[in-house]
Amino acid sequence: MRPQRRHEEGQAAPLYITAVVGLLFLALAFFAFGQADVNRNGAQTAADAAALAAAKDSRDQLRGGFLENILDGDYLDDLVNGNAPGTRSGCDAARRFAGLNEARTDAGGFSCRPLPGGRWGFTVEVESRESMGESIIPGTDGKHAKATATAVVEPRCRFEPSEDEGGGGDEPDEGEERKPSPGRIDCDGRDWVIDPENLDFLPDMADLFSVRLSES
Repeated sequence: MRPQRRHEEGQAAPLYITAVVGLLFLALAFFAFGQADVNRNGAQTAADAAALAAAKDSRDQLRGGFLENILDGDYLDDLVNGNAPGTRSGCDAARRFAGLNEARTDAGGFSCRPLPGGRWGFTVEVESRESMGESIIPGTDGKHAKATATAVVEPRCRFEPSEDEGGGGDEPDEGEERKPSPGRIDCDGRDWVIDPENLDFLPDMADLFSVRLSES
């Protein structure tokens, strides 16, 4: 009886080794796919941050022109409808944020372009700085994760020209000429009456425009 037990143990050993090797292979495979997912998620985070940075920087660049033309009703009407000039620059900020999120910033691994068709926004494509490295998945050595993101800038307000050329506010003193108000800006129910005599209280660019990620 004892020789038979030894024979059975000798048969079980290769099966045990095979099972252990199989489990180790599965563990390595899960690790490799997990590493690939981490790289892809990191690249997507970099693309999202870069696209949002481009859109926000483009939006914020309008602040100077907004303050300079605050009494120009035609300019304000164009501005709140997203038609103001000089709103297509933002890719420098996109490149900077891509680099901060471990993505490549050279021409071969980064691209940023304004949206076509008059839409205000940017599409950014990035490639991860680090490759997946060597793994059991064929062809992954030296491969870099890639991701694309689009961010758009959308008006949140409407401009209502003033019907009273004398503008709003208190009545002027006798003999004093009051500058006319161009009108008011209504942003989601919050009003800003443009008072030429008090220009300290004005909306920010974030009040005028929202920035969000878009599918395309």
